[in-house]
Amino acid sequence: MGAGGGLRVDAAVVSQLATMPDGARTLERRGYDGCWTAEINHDPFLPLTLAAEHTERIELGTSIAVAFARTPMTVAQIGWDLQDYSHGRLIIGLGSQIKPHIEKRFSMPWSRPVDRMREFVLAMRAIWSCWRGEQPLEFDGEFYTHKLMTPMFVPPMHDYGDPRVFVAAVGDRMTEMVGEVADGLLAHGFSTARYMREVTIPTLSRGLARAGRTRADVQVSSPLFVVTGRDEAEIAETAARARKQIAFYASTPAYRNVLELHGWGELQTELHRLSREGGWDTMGTLIDDTMLDTFAVVAPIEDVVKKIRARCEGLIDRVLIGFPPGVDEATVIDLVSELRSGA
Repeated sequence: MGAGGGLRVDAAVVSQLATMPDGARTLERRGYDGCWTAEINHDPFLPLTLAAEHTERIELGTSIAVAFARTPMTVAQIGWDLQDYSHGRLIIGLGSQIKPHIEKRFSMPWSRPVDRMREFVLAMRAIWSCWRGEQPLEFDGEFYTHKLMTPMFVPPMHDYGDPRVFVAAVGDRMTEMVGEVADGLLAHGFSTARYMREVTIPTLSRGLARAGRTRADVQVSSPLFVVTGRDEAEIAETAARARKQIAFYASTPAYRNVLELHGWGELQTELHRLSREGGWDTMGTLIDDTMLDTFAVVAPIEDVVKKIRARCEGLIDRVLIGFPPGVDEATVIDLVSELRSGA
């Protein structure tokens, strides 16, 4: 895949605490490499404590936790503890969110998100380095200052190293910053293969080069729209859901550049208009078959692995996917195993 080695196959779970143990166990049983929570209507970190308790192998990550709703110290602390409790399986996936949510929902400051995110990651690493006894805590940044760490506040040492830090990026500057300081890039599912190849990966590579790093130093993780099924009816059902989701993302001005790369920029204007008028059902009908094939992997169940791997080749190191609910567990296990093995 993109950075060498095999493709890692991940899935998302509902972050409700009551369902988390069974959800995480199910993903591990089915052979997935990673179990991801999201900060939507539940905290993303607390469920991973339960996931760590009820699994042994699967990697555990947040995709995403809102960085600017917290401080580097609070995330460093929970990251240290979860890394210890999970025996080294944690991935801290951070996202910036947008200004209205940071200021009006979280009541936190917003300014220059790329520079702030860079400093957030570096501050966490400085805190962890202090806790490992490598250096005093003397982080004095523009946005965050961490210069006080008395012995009673240093957590017990563990043997699992720092959690990996992934950062969600859409724009060029954030993507370059990932190449400079992060362990992974959380790409948006609205990214097409062409956009990843012509925009995302070259931009990431500029950041890597500036920091003297290589592509192998960063994992690219991306969700994929997967339209599949055991028969035409199932494929049509999953296609209808995918068209609606693609239309929702396409209505967002921030993602217009993806559409413009394919010559579909005006579609964003129309979809945005419909979204403001509440025309959600109509929006999906504007995503024709060509667009669906561009944004999603569309294939019957027997061919879906081949198409997913082709979509990821040279671009994506970790793919986050789901299969239709009607697909039985034994089939899912076989599909995940085939994806991971490259058979």
